[in-house]
Amino acid sequence: MLWILVAALAAPALLLVAEASCRWWIRVRSRYYVWPPQARLEIRPDPEAFPELDRQARFHVNADGERGGEVARGEDGLYRILAVGGSAVECFALDQPKTWPGVLEHLLNAPDRLHPLGARRVHVGNVGHSGIGSPELDVILEHILPQYGHLDAIIVMVGASDIYHWLEQGAPPSRAAPPVPEEMLFSCHPQQRFGWKPGAWALAEIARRLRRSWFRRVDVKERTGAWFVGARRMRAEAKEVLTTMPDPTFVLRDFQHHFHRLLSRAKTHADRVLVVHQPWLEGPYTAEEAAKFWHGGVGRPWKETVTVYYDLEIVNRLLALVQARAGQVADG
Repeated sequence: MLWILVAALAAPALLLVAEASCRWWIRVRSRYYVWPPQARLEIRPDPEAFPELDRQARFHVNADGERGGEVARGEDGLYRILAVGGSAVECFALDQPKTWPGVLEHLLNAPDRLHPLGARRVHVGNVGHSGIGSPELDVILEHILPQYGHLDAIIVMVGASDIYHWLEQGAPPSRAAPPVPEEMLFSCHPQQRFGWKPGAWALAEIARRLRRSWFRRVDVKERTGAWFVGARRMRAEAKEVLTTMPDPTFVLRDFQHHFHRLLSRAKTHADRVLVVHQPWLEGPYTAEEAAKFWHGGVGRPWKETVTVYYDLEIVNRLLALVQARAGQVADG
């Protein structure tokens, strides 16, 4: 009986030691990753929200936390490109080879395109993430670029979320939208917070990482983007549509500040930095096209009811202004 009592007393102590050790290891040894390394997702877009998309989309993450194929350390003749930005880079609901970074990688690996690059293979890694504006991308690059050492090129596409987040706040003239908290920008990072519920233990986090690395289990995301249906309906049934242009002076200045910083970081770690303008759809719109929009609301339609929206022409003018400012910073 004595050994049972000793074991019963020792087990909690051993568990605490193991948990403390895991927390220490994560603090000391973890790196910053936008996406969980070795994650395998199967995205199944909601058919009502996205009838035009494939019913299944692969979202595969490599060991460096990029959406993309694996890269061997010291691979000879590799031309490495990193695509960074928001949802237009992420391409979350598109099958991996059909995302524009995936298409770009395929095109650049043609023999007649490899030769001018002096490369044997081109890799395009994608760390785009929905909802990322220039302040958030600045933080992301600050943490992940030193982990690469050297990149041949970085492609930057960001700016729309600066405007959308600002409009969600009611377009205040004296401030930009508050940035997304740093811990929400990374799926894995050294400052990860833990709790005392089993799912929030560091032991559980280590187990999740080992499962991804060893078993490559595919997690299925059903009806992805279903909230778009309600969000589009809210815009179509808006109680108020604002047609007066808000003063964008401050938000443009804030964008310029962060965009300049993130480009400076990119230039430090890559031979080439390419700024790509974000696309948007200008009017006039057909009824079918207009029904697809959900942006430009005062509020967050994915989590609350929104009744006030900015006219699409106003939204487009603001997007054009921020992209023009991006061009000025890039050319400067």
